[in-house]
Amino acid sequence: MLHPSMVNIKVHRRPVIVYRPIQPSDLEILERTHGELFPIRYESEFFQNVVDEQDIVSWGAVDRSRPNEQSDELIGFVTVRIIPAKDSEVEDLLSFEASRTDQTLVYILTLGVIDSYRNLGIASSLIHEVIKYASSLSSCRAVYLHVISYNNPAIHLYKKMSFQCVRRLYNFYYINGQYYDSYLFVYYVNGGRSPCSPLELVTLFVTYARSGFKLMVAKLWKNKERMISKWPKYKEPSYLLPTVQTKRIITNEGSRRQFV
Repeated sequence: MLHPSMVNIKVHRRPVIVYRPIQPSDLEILERTHGELFPIRYESEFFQNVVDEQDIVSWGAVDRSRPNEQSDELIGFVTVRIIPAKDSEVEDLLSFEASRTDQTLVYILTLGVIDSYRNLGIASSLIHEVIKYASSLSSCRAVYLHVISYNNPAIHLYKKMSFQCVRRLYNFYYINGQYYDSYLFVYYVNGGRSPCSPLELVTLFVTYARSGFKLMVAKLWKNKERMISKWPKYKEPSYLLPTVQTKRIITNEGSRRQFV
């Protein structure tokens, strides 16, 4: 998710925020707010699928205290899609039941709140709607999403809401000729969990550390034996040699990723 910017509609009253499904009458404002909030452009088909509920589930936030027809105008939104777990990019982060082949995930596509209504808990409430919905699906095991690496407010929000940052994806986004990394966040529901429990992860880490330490000791002992048996030839000190990092080859696939 990016830190969006938008036209500042000043709020002089105490807002009365209500959450409801996004409907066909929201099409114009939904498309306009996406254009104002995010640095990429979504195709018209995406917005039509949202309002028609074609493979996309959505919630909107409105302020009933606004005058006249504005009382039902979107001031925040979240859109999600249900994805088969076996076809997702987080399949390796889930502990699967062998007998269950119908397990699903809820992927957050977009989430936004207009500038003048931020810091009122609206984004948190929209995320709660998503979690509640995912929890109501017996086949669902997690909610997940991507956040662009420099969006610190969004990263803080998801961590505060108990999402787990499980992976960093390098050069995931391509915006205006520049690549940006993404963080992958997961919130497990209905008994879903990572393949390893915290205890198992600690055990694996300790085992790995011990084996690494033993290998290091073995190499040091071997080097010591060599030094004793033979006078070493002069060699350029390793700390003077330049280190070369493997360069990552970038393709165009990342340029078509959705934003959250």
